Amino acid sequence: MLYGAECWPTKRRHVQQLSVAEMRMLRWFCGHTRRDRVQNEVIRDRVGVAPIEEKLTQHRLRWFGHVQRRPPEAPVRNGVLERVDNVKRGRGRPKLTWDELVKRDLKD
Repeated sequence: MLYGAECWPTKRRHVQQLSVAEMRMLRWFCGHTRRDRVQNEVIRDRVGVAPIEEKLTQHRLRWFGHVQRRPPEAPVRNGVLERVDNVKRGRGRPKLTWDELVKRDLKD
């Protein structure tokens, strides 16, 4: 059994929507509009906020560390780290799984 939204990877489209919404709020917070043509990096430096994509990666890796520290018989560890390998996957491009995304995050 899988627990929470931690088990599904975030789609690229959702990350883009989050970053756009975040920049909109930061611009509003600083009193700038898109018309002022202030770069995103300048606004981020002024406010002192990291990009939302980095925050998502940190959160994923923090959850992975939590799952790793659990005992092997814990239900959260059984649901997230141990997958059934003989399940037939559909045709086409395989879906990105949570553990594949964590491996990519650890590599980066």
